Amino acid sequence: MQRFTDQEAKYRFLTGEKIPKLIGTMAAPTIVTMLVSSFYNMADTFFVGRIGTSASGAVGVVFPLMNIIQALGFTFGHGAGNFISRALGRQERAAADEMAATGFFSALIAGALFMILGLIFLDPLVNVLGSTPTIAPYARSYAFYILLAAPFMVSSFVLNNLLRFQGSAFYGMIGMCSGALVNIALDPLFIFGFHMGVAGASLATALSQLTSFCLLLAGSARGGNIAIRFRNFKPTLKRYKEILRGGVPSLCRQALASVATISLNLAAGPYGDAAIAAMSIVSRVMNFAFSMVLGLGQGFQPVCGFNYGAKLYSRVWDAFWFCVKVGFCVLLAFAIAGIVFAPQLMALFRADDPEVIRIGALAMRLQCCVFPTVAYVVLCNMYLQTIGSAFKASLLAMARQGLFFLPAILILPHFFGLLGVQLSQFVSDLLALCLALPLGITTLRQMRAMEKSQSAETTNISNA
Repeated sequence: MQRFTDQEAKYRFLTGEKIPKLIGTMAAPTIVTMLVSSFYNMADTFFVGRIGTSASGAVGVVFPLMNIIQALGFTFGHGAGNFISRALGRQERAAADEMAATGFFSALIAGALFMILGLIFLDPLVNVLGSTPTIAPYARSYAFYILLAAPFMVSSFVLNNLLRFQGSAFYGMIGMCSGALVNIALDPLFIFGFHMGVAGASLATALSQLTSFCLLLAGSARGGNIAIRFRNFKPTLKRYKEILRGGVPSLCRQALASVATISLNLAAGPYGDAAIAAMSIVSRVMNFAFSMVLGLGQGFQPVCGFNYGAKLYSRVWDAFWFCVKVGFCVLLAFAIAGIVFAPQLMALFRADDPEVIRIGALAMRLQCCVFPTVAYVVLCNMYLQTIGSAFKASLLAMARQGLFFLPAILILPHFFGLLGVQLSQFVSDLLALCLALPLGITTLRQMRAMEKSQSAETTNISNA
């Protein structure tokens, strides 16, 4: 994996290396990071599933809370990171330093406020998240330590994204993966060894996030990266506007994912704890595959940001379509496996509950039918976000888990019952593709026109 000793070396690499090698180098650590992070979320589901169906449901119920924490981190991290990658592409280091500090410390404060409010309103919170009376005690135990770790979780996502947008995803991978390994090791120890049950899984996650935070903060001071210094914390309205411009699409995507999961839990609730547990497991398994393309897209973003900032538009075009093709092939392979082995995948988590397997297997197979097209939607969203097209990026970010999923999960169960719950993500993904195609193609064509105009100007200057 490529590592650098200074920012100038990163700039030369990101704006000059061949696209396949460049994407492979930048995306490999982000894909590993996303896969391992997704895997340790699945580890919680796996180990907690040994306690019972209601405990499995609790992990699914609290998952939106973790999504909200992630949404805060991604808002500040992507917002500051998008600005930083373009600033470094223009070789404006001082502006990048100040934006990094502003994004980090703002996120730390936001995470602390979220922790305080969450702990104060813990009981009503788990009910709003979709708990049934039998799931609620487990959900409270699981949410408690997650909320305690919220400041570190939010800040870790910011640090990881700041490193990634600087072209230093390797250091982000070390921090995030180390935390994930800590979580996987502590889960069985706390749950079964110390007999802490669901609370043990939550405590393991909290300690793993603290580990990631410390390692990511250390990585920020290495390899020519922007060191986080309080003296550079300069919270101005202009900087927050920049953070929102680059971060709102991520906020929309992650916040709506939380709302979508809550709505899914509420829609599945009338069909029993088995339905909630089944849809929770399907979400985790599908998110594991989704994380591969998300990691690919995150590897694409610094390539896009640096080259767009340097006005090397043809490289942005080539990198975008290369990533779409790779992502489509990856998701196609997973979709085929998901359709063929859906019952076996569900049985890994709840082998002793045939109802969970039956409900989840059909939901998984339906989602897999259209799953490969998600690659284009994700890459299109990240492209629009990185170049600063905030409205289009936000609209597309809201599509898959909000704009289309929420009406589907509210309407379809009324007509098709449990099948409507299982169909909702399939319908949402199909409609998200229909929206992404015109949004992406028109913006890509505009960039092509900018490239031709730039080439014409260069030719005229040469002939003069």
